[in-house]
Amino acid sequence: MTETLSVLYIWLKSAHIIFVIFWMAGLFMLPRFFVYHQESAQASEEAAKWVDRESKLIKIILNPSIIIVWVVGLFLAWNIGAMAEGWFHAKLLFVLGLSGYHGWIVGYAKKLVRGERKLTGKQLRLLNEVPGIAAAIIVILVVAKPF
Repeated sequence: MTETLSVLYIWLKSAHIIFVIFWMAGLFMLPRFFVYHQESAQASEEAAKWVDRESKLIKIILNPSIIIVWVVGLFLAWNIGAMAEGWFHAKLLFVLGLSGYHGWIVGYAKKLVRGERKLTGKQLRLLNEVPGIAAAIIVILVVAKPF
């Protein structure tokens, strides 16, 4: 029984890492899509194509990935007893922040569909750095377990 759980744990950990990669890729791509979307003329055929691309990225990659990352990640954390560890609390804080960022960019995609272009291309390019910084901190917390 213990061997079966060990094998399952390894597969779930692998799935967690794979879907974190998918989620991060989507978090990097969507703001970049927004830059190109905003550079297109409003109500143009090109803008409509960006709406479609953004929608597909959200529905096919981002939303399924965040769900799998959370479900599998919480199971893994519970399984190894990480819930009581300081490094896990810090990691959880950053993952919550990334989840909020995810929600915010999905909301911004809806604004773009309505023709609202509230941010500049420069602001969107700067926002594109958020997931990279968060990912670096999360990896350090998980690997180094500094506290």
